[in-house]
Amino acid sequence: MGLIDLFQKTRETSMELKPQEEETTNKVVTCKGCGAELKAYAYGKNLYVCPHCGRYGRLLARTRIRQIADKDTFEELYGDLASADPIHFPGYADKTKELAEKVGMPDAVKTGVCKIGGVETALGVMDSHFMMASMGSVVGEKLTRLFEYATEKGLPVVLFTCSGGARMQEGMFSLLQMAKVSAAARRHSDAGLLYITVLTETSAALARFSEKGLLYISVLTDPTTGGVTASFASLGDIILAEPGALIGFAGPRVIQQTIGQTLPDDFQSSEFLLSHGFCDKIVPRNQLKETLEKLLRLHCSPKAKKWQVWKRD
Repeated sequence: MGLIDLFQKTRETSMELKPQEEETTNKVVTCKGCGAELKAYAYGKNLYVCPHCGRYGRLLARTRIRQIADKDTFEELYGDLASADPIHFPGYADKTKELAEKVGMPDAVKTGVCKIGGVETALGVMDSHFMMASMGSVVGEKLTRLFEYATEKGLPVVLFTCSGGARMQEGMFSLLQMAKVSAAARRHSDAGLLYITVLTETSAALARFSEKGLLYISVLTDPTTGGVTASFASLGDIILAEPGALIGFAGPRVIQQTIGQTLPDDFQSSEFLLSHGFCDKIVPRNQLKETLEKLLRLHCSPKAKKWQVWKRD
């Protein structure tokens, strides 16, 4: 098998894809956590959480939006953007076209505006069913535009992240979407030395958004890895996570071989990261909408507005 053949190999589609489209049928799916057979309709009613072992299914973006946004309030933004295959990677154009038809969206993120608990909100949802939500140029562009739109309109942003990292089929165009922020650069600048920082589009938009005192809530879902974790996923004012989500940068095997130590069994789980201060709270899926509503209403309260003005001044 050649290198190109390896990259073109299709991964197994997760069991969560079709049941979300066939909730009214008698179709049966198998939980990948415990092996239990579940009726698709009941599985959907339980928010795609296995009632036997509690395993969280990976959601389609439109399913997530249906769960979080107030009914009939979501309006999509930038839905026509699609990859132009910038480095002409063999088979990439055909693969993205196939996935666009299968998943129902042209790339790995859906962006738009909606109301959550009556609060107008800019919402972004990454979808692992599209090339494991890898970070390509379209993903970066749509998220950048979403933050810029929210900055212009004065809206809070809620972003559901999941990703396998950079999209190798776009080479450096993918890497350019990641944030390039480090403590070493700050120390270098503090020493009075020349400091040239190159902000990616997403990070620059986040900076402008933050300067206006607007709220950014990041919700980490399974899996959130690679450069997405190292950049905008970890820059939220409030960072929430779903139970049992895989969150990290490099894989555990790479880390273990690098440091020469055995890692804990729950390493890179949301529970492990909460105990080490990486996220603020783990929220079960059936409490997520209510939690977001409370946070958004608190942020939009008159007292919060006075605090934001005082802070900016």
